[in-house]
Amino acid sequence: MNKQIIITIGREFGSGGHLIAEKLAEKLNLPLYDKKMISEVAKASGMDARVFEKYDEKPVNVLFSRTVNGHSNSMEDTIAEKQFDFLRKKAEAGESFIVVGRCAETIFKNNANAFHIFILADKEYKVKRISEIYNISESEAIAKMYRHDKKRKVYHNRYSKGKWGDSRNYDLCVRSNALGVEKTVESLLDIIQKKFS
Repeated sequence: MNKQIIITIGREFGSGGHLIAEKLAEKLNLPLYDKKMISEVAKASGMDARVFEKYDEKPVNVLFSRTVNGHSNSMEDTIAEKQFDFLRKKAEAGESFIVVGRCAETIFKNNANAFHIFILADKEYKVKRISEIYNISESEAIAKMYRHDKKRKVYHNRYSKGKWGDSRNYDLCVRSNALGVEKTVESLLDIIQKKFS
């Protein structure tokens, strides 16, 4: 696989989507762009990374934001656009990478070298994972899951024409609890290798 590879991964909270992305990046020897890219984007923008972290993938507060002639005064919009530009520049430079979230399936919708994946899972599976990872009760895990997914949905739907999690926006949707994380990674590797061979 010598040509450019861009893999975008959207995910439900608790589905293991981020872990799957990490394992794919490791096995394919590709950079992973997720919230860890914030410091790189902030540095390139001449901004404080702490500001980026505060507003990263956050829904815009409509009470305190205004858009005039297509320009927004919202810090959330500014930071989202800087991240989108960062990813576009990486792609334009011919780099290969995996990106988690950040509306990447929309950014690279027309890129022939991009493959878009959405990871979901059954509620029971997600609640169990969240409870174990964060050492919280089932009811707390459910609340956390709904809270995170709601934020992701609002954020995504602000910057994308397609709806978050709608299978029509992705090349492949995978229910991670069907095979578990490791076998899901193996299956995705096989599909990716076939796609880009």
